[in-house]
This record gives sequence, structure tokens and C-alpha cells, in this order.
Amino acid sequence: MIEKFKKIYNQTVAPSLIEIYSYTNPHEVPQIKKIQINRCLGLSAQNTKIFKKSIEELSSITGQYPRITKSKKSIAGFKLREEMDLGVTITLRGKKMFSFLDRLINLALPRIRDFQGLDPKKFDKFGNYNFGISDQLIFPEIDYENVDQTLGMNITIVTTAKNSQQGLNLLKKMGLPFHN
Repeated sequence: MIEKFKKIYNQTVAPSLIEIYSYTNPHEVPQIKKIQINRCLGLSAQNTKIFKKSIEELSSITGQYPRITKSKKSIAGFKLREEMDLGVTITLRGKKMFSFLDRLINLALPRIRDFQGLDPKKFDKFGNYNFGISDQLIFPEIDYENVDQTLGMNITIVTTAKNSQQGLNLLKKMGLPFHN
């Protein structure tokens, strides 16, 4: 998988980005650094069955064990105590990142009902792309019979692009489907 994306990047993406933005140094050409996947469970994280199920699902989707996120301070109005489990997060780099990106582009996103493409306006000013998925069942690793409730996740694709336009061009050429 990593060889497939490296080949696409080296043969088509990098030369076309160099042509568009006239980079002089090959290290200036934007590339994908990492993919961050977050799932916040809130107070449902106190239910150990839901929490363990969420960890299992994200582990099977990414092939990596997630890190548990905890609250930093107590807030009585939200029934929140310090160091309480709130969610899970995973950072993917290298082979696992490209493997996840390949499955996301070719398997998961086409399985979304009435999918018209990703919104190109979800870039931050540094060229990183953020989007949410409302249902984990789009991933083929998740078995429908084992899902108690549908939970979404937030996915951030971090790039070395200097602005949102460069990030959009990079991800479009890597194969992410954006709508017009």
C-alpha cells in the first residue's frame, strides 16, 4: 500500500504540484505527515462496555491501539471529574497511515449513503483537512451484528502544505473525492 501511494506521489502528484506552484526545492512540495482519528464519548465513556467496544472498533479499523483521553479539570455542571475517561485518539504515520488512507478512499467513503464528495471548505489555514464520519459501519472491518450504537469519529489529515489551496490540491491528486 505504501509503495502504491509513494509511486502515485512521486510520479504524478509531486511533478504536478511543482508545475503549479513552481517549487525550487523538492522538500517544499507538500505531503501528508499523519492522520489523527478522534472519538469523544463524553459521559458514555463511563459505561465500560461502550468504552471497550469503541477501543476494539478503532483498533480493528486502524490496526493500532488507541490512546485514552482524559478530562483535565472538574466541571460540576457537566458532571465531569478530573482525570475521567472521555474518549480515544489514534495518530497514524507511515505504513499504517497509507493503509488507512487507501481503505478510506477506496472502501469506506464510497459506502456512505448519498455520498457526493468531501467538503473542500474544511481546511484550516495551514493546509490540514478535518472531517467527521457519523457512522463507523462504513468501514468493512466493523461487523454490523456486533454494533450496539452508531458512533462517529473525527479524522484530521495533517499535511506540510503552507495554505488551504496547496492542501486541497495535494489531497485531490492523492485521490480524496471532493465535491465542487
